[in-house]
Amino acid sequence: MARYFGQVGYAESTQTSPGVWEDTIIPRNYYGDVTSTTSRWEHGENKNDNLTIQNSISIVADAYAYEHFSAIKYVEWMGQKWKVNSVQVQRPRLVLSIGGVWNGNTPGTTSDSG
Repeated sequence: MARYFGQVGYAESTQTSPGVWEDTIIPRNYYGDVTSTTSRWEHGENKNDNLTIQNSISIVADAYAYEHFSAIKYVEWMGQKWKVNSVQVQRPRLVLSIGGVWNGNTPGTTSDSG
């Protein structure tokens, strides 16, 4: 089992004007373990195949993580941000299952969330 230290990105929705909501990414750093590592290439509509990983990262959670685990959007691992597909609460940890590359907002940027 490999050790983990990295950034976890949370999306916080804020109303910027009446009826307009935007997600702001809030990054926080965590320690933990990489509990499984699997990768595969997906054939898609693009000329190049997409790399998808099916890893699990178990982080030592703090009060903020427990309170906002449903807002986790990405995990930074091996120099890349990856989408979080699911979160399991296993106190004192959160187990994050990750998949494809995160192409969403980065800290300090916003986008409409509808």
